[in-house]
Amino acid sequence: MSDSYLEVIWTDPVTSAKGYLVIDRLVRGISSGGLRMRAGCTLSEVRGLAQGMTLKEAMHYEDGDRYVPLGGAKGGIDFDPYSPDAEQVLFRYLAAMKPLIAQRWTMGEDFGVRQDSVDRGIAEVGLESSVQAAYQVIDDRDGTDARMKTAFSAMVDGVKLDELVGGYGVAQAGLAAMERLGMPAAETRAVVQGFGSMGGATARYLAEAGVKIVGIVDVHGVVANPDGLDVETLLLTRDATGGMDRSQLRDGDTQLPADQWLTVPTDVLVPAAMSYCIDDSNQADVQARLIVEAANMPVLPDAEATLAARGVTVSPDFVANSATNAWWWWVFFGDIDGSPEQSFAKIGGRMRTLSDNMFDYAQANGVTPRAAALAVAAQQLALIDERFPIL
Repeated sequence: MSDSYLEVIWTDPVTSAKGYLVIDRLVRGISSGGLRMRAGCTLSEVRGLAQGMTLKEAMHYEDGDRYVPLGGAKGGIDFDPYSPDAEQVLFRYLAAMKPLIAQRWTMGEDFGVRQDSVDRGIAEVGLESSVQAAYQVIDDRDGTDARMKTAFSAMVDGVKLDELVGGYGVAQAGLAAMERLGMPAAETRAVVQGFGSMGGATARYLAEAGVKIVGIVDVHGVVANPDGLDVETLLLTRDATGGMDRSQLRDGDTQLPADQWLTVPTDVLVPAAMSYCIDDSNQADVQARLIVEAANMPVLPDAEATLAARGVTVSPDFVANSATNAWWWWVFFGDIDGSPEQSFAKIGGRMRTLSDNMFDYAQANGVTPRAAALAVAAQQLALIDERFPIL
């Protein structure tokens, strides 16, 4: 991909922590992408994530929709999110990036950052909203606010809608890939690494479709059962960090150390927690036929090439986990009303279409799904550039 539009490096005056913002691309003058915090976060990582956001946005371009995909961006802070100083570091970062958040960067929570903390920080630095840059390109602010209120107050079977939409999209991408690979849901096992909003919802909707969830990984380790876990009970009793309540385990459920997550026999693997978690050092331990990337950049390129050579299919992140971002903007711009019914219908249809287009291209051209998705995204970006040139 081409060089980034803008890269900013920030140093916290109190802790000396480094923070980064990469705006990869602007469309209609604005960009979209979350803010993460983790010890060891780098500019290169944030750059890659911003490029991924450009691809996620482009994949969802549909002529006729009110939502015109934005450019891709990402923020990152190299700091321990569990530190008692983390929120103040976040607030100082937001203060430093205030002009860009106001005009160019629509942002929100990502790994290690919670939206409620972002909202408090945004208010403290005197901004109205973390997505206020997008207000520049809407005509009906009251309608937008009403739809967003609907979307972010809705509950579905005990869980907030906004915590379900991303994982629902991942599950739909996974089910579409399984169909292409001849893997009936009722005969398929899955392991989900990460049990926060993305991993938890993915597990819920795969299980609802008949997939047997034989392993779940949280911050404390692995819970496994070859006969399948009680996903719904574990989902509704997890803590704020996505940790499972071990008192809810049933007879037959076993616990393993977190570093043994790849030892659980499975057909589908869903890394939903961490970037860079499958590399050359552990790719040989992958037993699954299919990896569905719910996290951003979980499989490193060299490992993915080796996996492809031995017949493991990877549904890439910028397709599989793109529903959260797209859903937000479908609601914001008015393609859906924010209700669970319209949300799930739009996500389900769109994710199936994206997956089918990707696999059709891969089959026709003899390339991997990632190469196919990149080619489709390039076509979409060309259409966006033609319609909305940078002046």
